[in-house]
This record gives sequence, C-alpha cells and structure tokens, in this order.
Amino acid sequence: MKTATTRSPAPSLGRHGHEPGAIVPGGNWVPLPAEEAERHQADDSTPDSIRIELLRRPLPPLDPGDLSGRLETAARLDLRNSRWPATLLGCASSPGNWTTTTEDSTTGRRIGLHVDNFDRLPYPRLHPGRRRLCLNLGPGPGPPYLLIADHDIQQICRTLHPHTEGIRRYVAAGHPLRCLRLRLDPSDGYIAPTEFLAHDGSTAGIDQPSVAAFCLDQPPDAS
Repeated sequence: MKTATTRSPAPSLGRHGHEPGAIVPGGNWVPLPAEEAERHQADDSTPDSIRIELLRRPLPPLDPGDLSGRLETAARLDLRNSRWPATLLGCASSPGNWTTTTEDSTTGRRIGLHVDNFDRLPYPRLHPGRRRLCLNLGPGPGPPYLLIADHDIQQICRTLHPHTEGIRRYVAAGHPLRCLRLRLDPSDGYIAPTEFLAHDGSTAGIDQPSVAAFCLDQPPDAS
C-alpha cells in the first residue's frame, strides 16, 4: 500500500469554496497503523469491481504550463494494455492547496467526499459498476492525494439509489467515518470503484496546480 494517513472528516459550513454540508477532511493527518493497513489490503477474495489498484505509467517530458500537451498525452496513454478498454473522460487541472478538488460545474463550489454516478445503478447492483482510472500528470513535484472513506456507500446509505447527500446525512448524524489519504506522485495513478466508495482528490500542502487524466472501465455486464 502507498503511504497512507487517516483522519475523521466533518461537514463544511460552506467556507473556502465548499458547498454547505460537504464532507471535508481537515488537517492533523496521522499515519495509518500497520494492522489497519493490513485490514484494508485487498486479497484474492476481493472482486475486481470493488478493488483499488495503484499503478505507475512513465510520462513524456512536458512543460509545466502545457495543458494541451497533457490532454494529448492522456488521449494516447495505454493505461492497462489490452485489459483496459479505456473511455477517456477528460483531463482536469486543480489549483494547489485545495483540501478537496471536485467541483459542481453548475455552482463552482467543491462537493467534498462523494460517490460518482456514471452508471446510475440501484443499490443491489453497485458492485459491478465501472471503476474509474485517474493518472496524475503533474506538473508539480509535490503529490496530489486520493481521499477514500473507510465505509462503502452500501454501509452508509441503505436506500435504493445511494448518493452523496446520504453520506452527508450519515456524518451529520454523528456516525463514524474516517478518511484515508494515499499519496500519488506524478505518473502515479489509481483504479477505484468511485461509485462504491466515497472519495475525492486533494492538493492540500502543494503549491503548484496538479493535472490528472480520468478514464472509465468497460461498461458493466447488463445481464
């Protein structure tokens, strides 16, 4: 497992660019104890559809301000050889020193820990949802982070269509939820079940912006 730290997130009051109620981790990250790291480690019984995989892909030299070059690089990447029929979602640039990075495009405010909803699957069928791949394209020498909650959406929301608002209600009601933070250097990436696990990116403590490419796995089996 990559270097991981943990802390408990809390609802935002809408300051610092976040939506009111957004679940945002603060400072004071602490190292993840070895026994907990072992507990979170996937084994042979873990289905691929809910497994988090970490990867590394060499990147060509790129000028720090060359966003178009990074977009072209993302389009050409063979991220998992023949195992990954990638559908490129796009490339996003996040400013430095953001606690979380995902924004609501309609409001410009950041949404905090959330689940994706590309496949719009009902509660019983969240497991076969497509995983998302993210690759850090730099340019800064400091790493962005992957933030992952330690409870999955089925543990948090026992409703027909679990969604981000359910995570907010869960935390606001005082239920336990912790956030794991995984360091991702430039050319590092992850493949994660982002419809199943509350997550976000972070550039906290990093002065330069970070650019990332995002892809989707092959569609889930319709049967």
